[in-house]
Amino acid sequence: MNLVTPEAFVLGLSAIGAAFTMVAALGIGIGQGLIGMKGVEGVARQPEAKSDILQTMLVGQAVTETTGIFAFIISIVLLFANPFIGML
Repeated sequence: MNLVTPEAFVLGLSAIGAAFTMVAALGIGIGQGLIGMKGVEGVARQPEAKSDILQTMLVGQAVTETTGIFAFIISIVLLFANPFIGML
């Protein structure tokens, strides 16, 4: 007696996988907050190094945000353009 079809099983696990990839957004938000906090602390300690600190902070923010964009793309692919359905 088969209660779950293979398609439903793959779609369910894909939804769980998409949820796990979007949990990365929590870490990204925390990381970006810490980057901003340390940037403000650095400028407060050495105002003359403001341009260098802000430049480094913005590069760090951009690298951190790319991880979030990749996680978002993976979750969208798993939900709407699932490549695993074609393998059944």
